[in-house]
Amino acid sequence: MNVDFFASPIGLGHITRDIAIANNFGNVSTNFITGSGAAKLLENIGLKVQNEYHPPSFNVEKGKLKSSAKWLWQYYQYYKDCKNISERIIQEDNPSLVISDEDFASLTVAQSKKIPTILVTDILETRFTKGLASLIERKMNKSMQEIIKNCNTVIIPEDGKDQDNIRRVGPIVRQTKFSRDQLREKFGFKRKTVVISIGGTEAGIFLIDKALESLSKINQDLEIVLVSGPSIKRDFQGARNLGFVENLHEVIFAADLLISLAGKSTIDEARAYGTPGIFIPIKDHFEQEDNAENEGFVFEDIYRLESLILEKLEEKRKQVNTDGAKKASSIILKKIAEIQSNA
Repeated sequence: MNVDFFASPIGLGHITRDIAIANNFGNVSTNFITGSGAAKLLENIGLKVQNEYHPPSFNVEKGKLKSSAKWLWQYYQYYKDCKNISERIIQEDNPSLVISDEDFASLTVAQSKKIPTILVTDILETRFTKGLASLIERKMNKSMQEIIKNCNTVIIPEDGKDQDNIRRVGPIVRQTKFSRDQLREKFGFKRKTVVISIGGTEAGIFLIDKALESLSKINQDLEIVLVSGPSIKRDFQGARNLGFVENLHEVIFAADLLISLAGKSTIDEARAYGTPGIFIPIKDHFEQEDNAENEGFVFEDIYRLESLILEKLEEKRKQVNTDGAKKASSIILKKIAEIQSNA
């Protein structure tokens, strides 16, 4: 049986939770379709992937999302490109099931062909724009909600009650077979370690600069480790730069403190491994602002990073147990078994 798994390449949060799910698939043949850093990550860990999607970049200046209406228009053009790409791939693969992590173009194509669909998402509507542009976004949201309604199952990586076709499974995170001490030895972390991570795009470069500036003022013997991701080529003084890693969850587990943008998957991994975190959202990025607020942060906290770092370095570790990845994969495997029995 052939399964096509389309994943949004905007950031790395989508693909990291998809890897966590797919790790429980056993012998199911899965073809990932994504792009950018997400495709590189899959290639690096040896999973089958087609590097097809090339999303527009967020325009972020001094931590604030700019030209959201322009980005929405670019995203609409990108959606049309993705629709053509997914049409071709689905035609070639003839999959028995299409799974999507916030790639709505592939769902539209699959549903038009009566192929069963499963969506993984943590948002049910977008709120990027205001004014006239919001009318267009509202229309796009209406279309998105129709696609969601037509999915066989919608998997949401948060706690809560199921409703209609929605299954809430709790945080979906990657697992490690190593202890924290083993990971600290593996990464060579000898002192109290602060990790700065900004995901798969250049949007968080403002946070790297501000975090390094704040850490330089703290009179403690700290090890500062930067995970700059696949997009940033700049040199940074005062930190050991790991660049692009395939196992950020393990780096987070080994750290004493994480400073990060407010992507849901990164927050979930920090919580699952008990690592204290500071999560600064991109201003006016509704999804990140919501995620940050749930953890007690707002964008303006970037101006008091020094005191937050000192506070969080004293915070005790507290792991949150989650089996969201197993629950999500179980839902998908059950659907696969159902399709096979009806074949």
